[in-house]
Amino acid sequence: MPEPQIVTLGCRLNAYESEVMRRHAVDAGFADCVIVNTCAVTGEAVRQAEQTIRKLRRERPDARLIVTGCAAQIEPQRFAGIDGVDHVIGNAEKLEPATFRALSTDALARVAVNDIMSVKETALHMIDGFGTRARAYVQIQNGCDHRCTFCIIPMGRGPSRSVAPGEVVRQIRALVEKGYPEIVLTGVDITSYGTDLPGTASLGRLVKQILSGVPELNRLRLSSIDQVEIDAHLLDAIATEPRLMPHLHLSMQAGDDLILKRMKRRHLRDDAIGFCSRVRRLRPDIVFGADLIAGFPTETEDMFANTLDLVDACGLTYLHVFPFSPRQGTPAARMPQVDRRMVKARAARLREKGEVAHARYLDRLEGTRIELLMEREDVGRTPHFAEVRVDRKTAVGTIHWATLGRHDGRRLNGTVDA
Repeated sequence: MPEPQIVTLGCRLNAYESEVMRRHAVDAGFADCVIVNTCAVTGEAVRQAEQTIRKLRRERPDARLIVTGCAAQIEPQRFAGIDGVDHVIGNAEKLEPATFRALSTDALARVAVNDIMSVKETALHMIDGFGTRARAYVQIQNGCDHRCTFCIIPMGRGPSRSVAPGEVVRQIRALVEKGYPEIVLTGVDITSYGTDLPGTASLGRLVKQILSGVPELNRLRLSSIDQVEIDAHLLDAIATEPRLMPHLHLSMQAGDDLILKRMKRRHLRDDAIGFCSRVRRLRPDIVFGADLIAGFPTETEDMFANTLDLVDACGLTYLHVFPFSPRQGTPAARMPQVDRRMVKARAARLREKGEVAHARYLDRLEGTRIELLMEREDVGRTPHFAEVRVDRKTAVGTIHWATLGRHDGRRLNGTVDA
């Protein structure tokens, strides 16, 4: 049976949920359709979603066109008003098999978007990865209870809610039995995991439960985390569990205290620097990535310089740089804005700083011998997430030792052990 065409915009969680929708659509016999899973993180992301929808309608004039995701959840009528959109469904509805059964029989309302803030549970959806045997993603949490002034995502995802730890362990065990060597824990705010569950559940406790309950698992990796929420059990796991990968991607956003306060973040610059220093003492080989925003409202050149300097102060290796884009409905959109040309210029400078930091890290790896998980026949990842092109074809999803050679600024070359 043919499969639906699903176009995913935005975060890794959206990609995970797109695979859930694919399975539900196939099970319902609803294949001749195009599903756009939108992102709402910035105003630009919403505009890109609209452009994508119109382009897909031109390319697939006869297919049913369904729009979902965070942008559709927040502004359903905006997307229902686009010519050629057949259905708009919400973030909760898109994960329900009943939605796709109703779509297949023309029984679903054109706009099916309910109040996301009323959703109290996150169901566990079993999927087999993303078309690769290298790793699988497991959603442990959804939603967010924080209210950063630049962020609209809580309005699209609802309150924070966690999957029971026993269910998470059962899914991971099943995925490992299917041959996946690496599992990535994902969600909207995974370091808030467990706050809505009875007892003392936390991300650190969950990590330990997974590693002890699934001893066959080779690698466990975390998606983006908020360093201010990390619990003592997670710090202990970082220090003592070699199967927990030594790569943390941090939600830092800025390196200036006043900007952090205006963002309504819950940490200051010294907190971020101190966290990285503390974790590096626990696990000296660990590497850090970070989300950083350039050109937040009221940001001066000196404030931006503090964010630039944070790359070196924290020893960051991988940067996700976002030029600030005002999102209607957020407090930051009402603050005095930085000139758009300046925003783009600062983002470019921050990316350049990140490229230099990444290349400097790759320099240190040249000549070392390390394990690689093969993502493609000729490309693998180190435990620290560095990309390596190898000298001979190997099976995807296998783990090999390799000696690392020179790099091109983006990836290393490697020689796989004979």
